[in-house]
Amino acid sequence: MRTALLGHRGKVGRVLLPALEAAGHEVVPIGREDRIEVEGLDAAINFTKPDAVYTTVRLCLEQNVPSIIGTTGLGREELEHLDDAAKERSLPIFFAPNFAVGAVVMMRLAAEAGKWLPRAEIVELHDEAKIDAPSGTAKATAELLPGKPAIHSVRLPGLVAHQEVLFGAEGQLLTIRHDATSREAYVPGVLLALERLPTLPPGLTMGLGALLD
Repeated sequence: MRTALLGHRGKVGRVLLPALEAAGHEVVPIGREDRIEVEGLDAAINFTKPDAVYTTVRLCLEQNVPSIIGTTGLGREELEHLDDAAKERSLPIFFAPNFAVGAVVMMRLAAEAGKWLPRAEIVELHDEAKIDAPSGTAKATAELLPGKPAIHSVRLPGLVAHQEVLFGAEGQLLTIRHDATSREAYVPGVLLALERLPTLPPGLTMGLGALLD
């Protein structure tokens, strides 16, 4: 496929670019200072900054190019607007708060544990450069659990992306944890999303789990 990669100089983008090319895709890299000219491409992959992602996805849709969104920080209202814009043009867009397959498994295990252990809290840990807090993965996990579990965000150098969900009950503690130790963890999920993008319905599809079922 011929795909744009927006945010190719970022921490994820630098890993994705060679991986996409190695998988046989033709990549058009687009940086923050570049004009977004994607018309005629098959897809756009967006790993830009939270303050830019909404605008860049809209610009891609206006050029009739579907998008894969890996940048977190979009609000519910922004996602709804993107969903409407994609449906108006009969285009799919795909958003995942986390492209690591292990993170999806962690969330599913947490949802199952929450049926039996309703008291839980979430701790998410990321590199200090991550702007949004709580992370998109933590918020998505919280929506799967009973009540409104507290989310604790840690931003420190030396971290990549880590999350643990702690379930407490009398005399016991259950911890479910996922650690992404490098950005290579996201590559298989992005490649899967790119493969499945043409088969998705118009509008917004959310979560890597939707592609794994």
